[in-house]
Amino acid sequence: MQALVYQGPGRKALEERDRPGIQASTDAIVRITKTTICGTDLHILKGDVATCKPGTVLGHEGVGIVEVAGPGVSTFKPGDRVLISCITACGRCEACRKGMYSHCATGGWMLGNSIDGTQAEFVRVPYADTSLYPIPAGADEEALVMLSDILPTGFECGVLNGKVKVGGSVAIVGSGPIGLAALLTAQFYAPAEIIMVDVDDNRLAVAKRFGATATVNSSAGDAVAQVMKLTGGRGVDTSIEAVGIPVTFQLCQDVVAAGGTIANVGVHGCKVDLDLARLWSHNVTITTGLVDTFSIPMLLKTVQSKRIDAAQLVTHRFKLHDIITAYDTFSRAAETKALKVIIEAGGVL
Repeated sequence: MQALVYQGPGRKALEERDRPGIQASTDAIVRITKTTICGTDLHILKGDVATCKPGTVLGHEGVGIVEVAGPGVSTFKPGDRVLISCITACGRCEACRKGMYSHCATGGWMLGNSIDGTQAEFVRVPYADTSLYPIPAGADEEALVMLSDILPTGFECGVLNGKVKVGGSVAIVGSGPIGLAALLTAQFYAPAEIIMVDVDDNRLAVAKRFGATATVNSSAGDAVAQVMKLTGGRGVDTSIEAVGIPVTFQLCQDVVAAGGTIANVGVHGCKVDLDLARLWSHNVTITTGLVDTFSIPMLLKTVQSKRIDAAQLVTHRFKLHDIITAYDTFSRAAETKALKVIIEAGGVL
């Protein structure tokens, strides 16, 4: 089969690999129909994710068709169309019992990290019963790919952790796919203000279409002043960091109001400064976390009922054999205006 393989920092290649096989009774082998590229994949290629070793097939998002189900799989059978969660969960360990599936004792973020992932024709999914979701008949598979990771991440790590409330104010720093996912799902709670901050005017225009009440281009270096002006000098109740670099985390600290919450979503590859000299008396909550994907069933219903148009996040489409071009397009988003790219891997039985 064809698979996109991480070869070390800055290096990747489309290779021929053997099809994966069942390794445990609870495994399923899924024939990938559609997958995508995540900003986290770019962090891996930068060398920011030490747990991903050279030789690993990248990718942790996708939909497909069950090819083989292990004898311990009771929910799915060959031929079933499924959504793959980016988080693998045994469903039984202490962390899973708490709903912290990202910290599963024998699972967590495995696909495209500690085991081969979804940017291939086939993928082995451990704990299939608790890591796959059935796709409703007639569902838009491109939209459902957004439910593997970015919509749950924006919602759980940004909106829920950030305690977005009715009538509150929110600043989302970073208008890439994760920031836009946070923007879409923040509107469940009807905040009075959602301010999107980015250096890219195109992405800010998209954010405006998606429901932002105001946008701020931070390239001039005056983003804090602009956000404070928009909030009457008070700052925002929730600041969501959706980039993963020191300057954006600092911006979130600078714009959060007293009693507010800073919700970190971005993947950080280096240390950031925590301005406790100013924040120690500010009654601020700072949250971190990896997505648990417990919200997938709810988001699936929301997408199916068209309360959220997840497909609008898709801007480009490629075949698996063109995945190197897809990576180039996705990594140059300011030039290509890419948000999410869909990669079609086949999947015909």
